[in-house]
Amino acid sequence: MIWREKRVLLIVLAVILAANTIFFFTYRVQYQSRLDATAQRLSEAEAQLRSAKADRAKADTALASYRRIERDVQDIYDHHWSTQAERLTAMIGEVKRLAVASALVPPSYAFDAAAVQAQNAGNRRRAEPIGATEVGIAFSVTGTYDQARRLINLLELSRQFVIIDSISLVAREGNQLTLNLHVKTLFRDDSAAPAANNRL
Repeated sequence: MIWREKRVLLIVLAVILAANTIFFFTYRVQYQSRLDATAQRLSEAEAQLRSAKADRAKADTALASYRRIERDVQDIYDHHWSTQAERLTAMIGEVKRLAVASALVPPSYAFDAAAVQAQNAGNRRRAEPIGATEVGIAFSVTGTYDQARRLINLLELSRQFVIIDSISLVAREGNQLTLNLHVKTLFRDDSAAPAANNRL
């Protein structure tokens, strides 16, 4: 028979098959543990990547928000809180336009200006200029309550930086009243601003 004639060859083949089987199962167990460890590392790396992407998205959003705020502050600084030479005429024109829109035309206007001082922080600091000038416009108008209310509403909704500083009403005959109004605004004082900024 063939197995008797080729016994040595069959024994060698059987030994090789047994060795391969042992090697295959041993390698498979070790390989599976390495595969599991690699899969674990991959899932951890993917989680770190997702976390890094989320952090990046948050940082990008924060940066975009910061840049938008920076532009808005610069816009306020350049247009709404610009120097007196740049914005005083527009502010006076706005007050006059709103008075006319309310059907209340003041006979005259009075103007005042003062440097804005820093607030005292207890007794440790004395009041110092902060690089701004406050300009006020005082005027009186006579009309109905609805006209006065409309003027005040228009001043509050104005695109100009207008602060209603004081209001007083005096009743007249009929439904007429006199409205004494003082509005003010702040202007950037470029000559004093660098020194004020150094103190901040």
